[in-house]
Amino acid sequence: MTPPEILFLSHRIPYPPDKGDKIRSWAWLKHLSSRFRVHLACFVDDPRDFVHREFLSTICETVELVPLSPRWSRLKSLRALAAGAPLSFHYFNDQRMRAAVASARARPLAMEFAFSSAMAPFIEAPVSGRKRIVDFCDADAEKWTQYASSAPPMLAQLYAREGRRLAEAETRIANWADASFAISSEEADVFNRRASIGSPVKVLPNGVDADFFAPANAAKAQKEIDIVFTGAMDYRANVEGVLSFVRSVWPLVRASRPGVSFAIVGANPVREILALNGENGVTVTGRVEDVRPWLANAKLVVAPLQVARGVQNKVLEAMAMAKPVVASEEAMTGIAAPSSAAVTESDPREMADQILALLSDPENRDSIGGAARAFVLRNFSWQAALATLDATLDELGVYTSSSPAISDGSVSSISVKR
Repeated sequence: MTPPEILFLSHRIPYPPDKGDKIRSWAWLKHLSSRFRVHLACFVDDPRDFVHREFLSTICETVELVPLSPRWSRLKSLRALAAGAPLSFHYFNDQRMRAAVASARARPLAMEFAFSSAMAPFIEAPVSGRKRIVDFCDADAEKWTQYASSAPPMLAQLYAREGRRLAEAETRIANWADASFAISSEEADVFNRRASIGSPVKVLPNGVDADFFAPANAAKAQKEIDIVFTGAMDYRANVEGVLSFVRSVWPLVRASRPGVSFAIVGANPVREILALNGENGVTVTGRVEDVRPWLANAKLVVAPLQVARGVQNKVLEAMAMAKPVVASEEAMTGIAAPSSAAVTESDPREMADQILALLSDPENRDSIGGAARAFVLRNFSWQAALATLDATLDELGVYTSSSPAISDGSVSSISVKR
């Protein structure tokens, strides 16, 4: 039997899985491509990623990669102010993408899958007999509302407006979608508490490849580093979290242990992050071929985010590597690790004290790291997440669990650049 065709839309190319949203979108795309003939359409905001077209063409029926200029898209998004729409939606409003989607929608598709709320408008007009699925991942409206609480007055007004407009748009999307998902129960609750929600948003949890992120599978980095942060360093929440850590926590740690070292590991560091390199024991790596050696070599990992939505893959990956994680309450949202498996602390003085205590106690580091990996193995497997997705597609009649698979469908282990 010939597998049915589907459309998969993503606001960013889902390969390689080298940052949070791409890890999740890759997991869904890889799995769905084992059961459907997938027509992929996505934006590419890093020209280096066009090289992956050839690989994606081996698992997808067709691949449409639409270049996106972040600078131009930011300017373009301002049109939303006059239109009364979310800035985020105008950021991705692109004629080339509309043409690619229209071409794919002319096919006899069984399903249309939009990854992120920003891609949902491309499939808002229904097609008879065709299911529409939206993975919100996070409640993005809440992120902008959080930004507004600490921004200068003019920006605070803009961010608050974006939060309101996005909340309205997210609610409309959830109500017309045949099924919609959020990454955790906390995120789903944000949607489902809204009075005008008619179709509840379901939880589709994240996972971590615990075989890939296993201590035994990682060579150690050549440079000795005590503390590590991993994440894309052009992402606002990461940048603000690291800068706050370096200003308020790091001096307290260095005052007690002058020789301690801290590595900021992640692609595209912005100017403020690059300026930290070589100062006060800080190393800024930029993009690395494989994040695991840096995790393997660290005594502990920090995740001092002040704004965070959903589930932080950086935390799960460090825990899977059996590393003790010292994280803010925001960074641990959606993970709910017990105190035996991770340290949760947002106060700068208390965070510094916890870091210093762990640096002085290798036995406790090993104990927390071992409990962390065991916790991830129990609670964050991709198999469980994919089973949830399959169950929903079964209920909608898109396919049944007995449908033949095209290939294995497991999430492959690859070198993850950061």
